[in-house]
Amino acid sequence: MAKLFGFSIDDKQNKSPSVISPVPQTNEDGVDNYIASGFYGQYVDIEGVFKTEHDLIRRYREMALHPECDGAIEDVVNEAIVSDLYDSPVEIELSNLNASESLKKKIREEFKYIKEIMDFDRKSHEIFRNWYVDGRVYYLKVIDMKNPQAGIQELRYIDPLKMKYIRQEKKSPNKMDNGYVRMGGNSNGNVEFSNGPEFEEYFQYTPSPNYPSGTFSGAGKNGVKIAKDAVTYCTSGLVDRNKNTVLSYLHKAIKALNQLRMIEDSLVIYRLSRAPERRIFYIDVGNLPKVKAEQYLKEVMSRYRNKLVYNAATGEVRDDRKFMSMMEDFWLPRREGGRGTEITTLPGGQNLGELSDIEYFQKKLYRALGVPESRIAADGGFNLGRSSEILRDELKFAKFVGRLRKRFAQMFNDMLKTQLILKNIVSPADWEVMKDHIQYDFLYDNQFAELKEAELVQNRLGILATIEPYIGKYYSTEYVRKRVLRQTDQEIIEIDEQIEDEIKKGIIPDPSTIDPVTGQPLPQPEQQVPQEGVPEGMPGEGSGMEGMGADVMGMGEVPAEPDLEAQAAEIDKQYSKDTKKAQL
Repeated sequence: MAKLFGFSIDDKQNKSPSVISPVPQTNEDGVDNYIASGFYGQYVDIEGVFKTEHDLIRRYREMALHPECDGAIEDVVNEAIVSDLYDSPVEIELSNLNASESLKKKIREEFKYIKEIMDFDRKSHEIFRNWYVDGRVYYLKVIDMKNPQAGIQELRYIDPLKMKYIRQEKKSPNKMDNGYVRMGGNSNGNVEFSNGPEFEEYFQYTPSPNYPSGTFSGAGKNGVKIAKDAVTYCTSGLVDRNKNTVLSYLHKAIKALNQLRMIEDSLVIYRLSRAPERRIFYIDVGNLPKVKAEQYLKEVMSRYRNKLVYNAATGEVRDDRKFMSMMEDFWLPRREGGRGTEITTLPGGQNLGELSDIEYFQKKLYRALGVPESRIAADGGFNLGRSSEILRDELKFAKFVGRLRKRFAQMFNDMLKTQLILKNIVSPADWEVMKDHIQYDFLYDNQFAELKEAELVQNRLGILATIEPYIGKYYSTEYVRKRVLRQTDQEIIEIDEQIEDEIKKGIIPDPSTIDPVTGQPLPQPEQQVPQEGVPEGMPGEGSGMEGMGADVMGMGEVPAEPDLEAQAAEIDKQYSKDTKKAQL
């Protein structure tokens, strides 16, 4: 095969030869395995996948121009990408990444650089909309081939109509091995394994796409084959398994949008044709023959029909009798013996103001796009109430937008992988371990989710205040933190470390020095002053409780609670002295 344009990152790990599989590795993106034929190297597409995919993208873009469909798309994009004056629409989150702070700092800097060369903060709305409508997005990663350690120099957007992802089977000397997993023994008695087919993956870029037939070779004669690692490829995740075609999120709304268009057109035609009231002229022709009756009817029509039109621009009065429209009156002959000449009125259409069918198909279109039906009504106000007042559709819509963000973030993952590996910050093996712990925090503007979270916290604190008197008697502190406050093990460790650090810094007082009942600081043992007439070593002198009672409670004085902590300290001190004497 010819050399590919771009660059490739060799991240293949040497696996054991006994690890075999007849199923080749795929990205679950709907790309079929195209087997190279021996006739001019053409790749035959019998099912018309490429042509169908090309037509689908064009249909998606036409759908996005329809007003109702465009409004639903804008609702989705505005929820997913929140534009703020001070914050970026997306930031990288590395709290779950087990790495040093210096490495995390470098990753944040490289992610910021990627957003700058993409101009994501300014074009984020358009980039996400293009991905949502087309169902896929392509970016060419331009690097300095003489100095690849400098990283990505430029990211160029590629129209999906000009790019196609190809998986071509590599030719094998032994044709019987393709597609099979073989196990056998050699002359030495050792077991030999023969793996399944191997595939080469690349992108086909065609500057002027033309799909006259089902063969991809006809469209790619002037195309350029680009290495897989040189292109960022992110799909919607929706795949038609029957045709192996990547779909857009608009695909489910194709039928609903066509039905809405048809019902709107039919409604307009019906109203134009049935709205006006028309007159019916019954003309008595007596016993005239058919030919003369028709002539007489035409004479009466031309005599009474007056179609004078006033032109306000020129001030002229024009006669438009030679034109006939669907608003014309009806002229019908009537034979002798009837009721004679008569003029009646044909009523117009009834229930012309009924729009229930239009509203039904509008709701059907919004349901197909995953947008709540309540967003159709423009006259309804926006009310931020309690979470119990939030519609179930809004909660489903918030989860749907979260899934979209998760899928769209794979584009950043691929760009960040290339940047970090090219600049030797991480190795390909390290990236495979790190990528699952790198998250992307999109700026959130869903008021319903914030209300729900605030009410959950408020309810948990209310339960905590109720259960606090029973902590230590029926409930443990760990049980309350895990079951009532719903804190995870990692959150408990982080919160304890933060509290300990704030106590050392003096931001909050030490709980051991605060009376839990009164909230006042407890007196320290060294601050206790012995009363007059009380021997200093009284508690341990063997006199029992009589001396203590005489010291603490005098006759005629108000009874006071003894300082148990000070007494315990004195007892411990005296016990240590007696222990030392006994040892000596």
